[in-house]
Amino acid sequence: MRIGVVFPQTELDGDPGAVRAYGQRVEELGYAHILAYDHVVGADPAVHQGWAGPYNIRTTFHEPFVMFGYLAAVTTLELVTGVIILPQRQTVLVAKQAAEVDLLTGGRLRLGVGLGWNAVEYEALGEEFGNRGKRSEEQVELMRRLWTEPTVTFDGRYHRVTGAGLAPLPVQRPIPVWFGAATERALERAGRLGDGWFPMVAPGAKLDEARAHVERAALAAGRDPASIGMEGRVTWSGDAERAARELSAWVAAGASHVSVNTMGAGLDTVDAHLAALERVAAAVPLGTVGA
Repeated sequence: MRIGVVFPQTELDGDPGAVRAYGQRVEELGYAHILAYDHVVGADPAVHQGWAGPYNIRTTFHEPFVMFGYLAAVTTLELVTGVIILPQRQTVLVAKQAAEVDLLTGGRLRLGVGLGWNAVEYEALGEEFGNRGKRSEEQVELMRRLWTEPTVTFDGRYHRVTGAGLAPLPVQRPIPVWFGAATERALERAGRLGDGWFPMVAPGAKLDEARAHVERAALAAGRDPASIGMEGRVTWSGDAERAARELSAWVAAGASHVSVNTMGAGLDTVDAHLAALERVAAAVPLGTVGA
């Protein structure tokens, strides 16, 4: 099982030095990847009365593709979007951005995609909120063709491309696409289309039920469920031994990857986040978990 980290988007400011220090130290500690959340804009609670979303206009987010271009130059880590809110972005441009990051990293991009929840953000980006699930499936189909074919003609329900292609193509052909999945429909989509998936539940009965949905969908699509990766998440609580136990639970559950998330733990500097990750690394030999 490969262990990475969740980049603390909401708790680091725009200092590029903090991004560099975080990425380089994470790699030194032996973590395998950095996973980044995605939001392009936040909603203003003063305008949207009764706003109950977890993020707003004051919540910081680096743009993942741009940040990954920076990290590509200063680390050799795998870079993971967890997740890009795909249907609020223009499909061919996402394919191009992902191909560029994959090229600059020598094939170290894993593209996690999801549907998101923020209609305010969809409006700001000029995309429709109500059909985002169906559009995402066509988006993945088109992106995979753009990553593997020098010229593409595609006439879908939501997209039209006539004799066009990306150059240069990515190193990985196609780039792995992983799905964030919580609902039954999303779990089915992950099993039918995904190279992997991100569960929204911890190991136990709910995870077993979710995985069964993914496996059934994979089998119905003629795919081997064993070929589909699964990435869990361990949230830092201040207790390294507890983190070690949770990582072991993900090993037992069959996860191929896990990320350690230090967001929301009251850590307000890059050094504090790194100190927590150092404690986890000391408690868990990162290169041997699940070996």
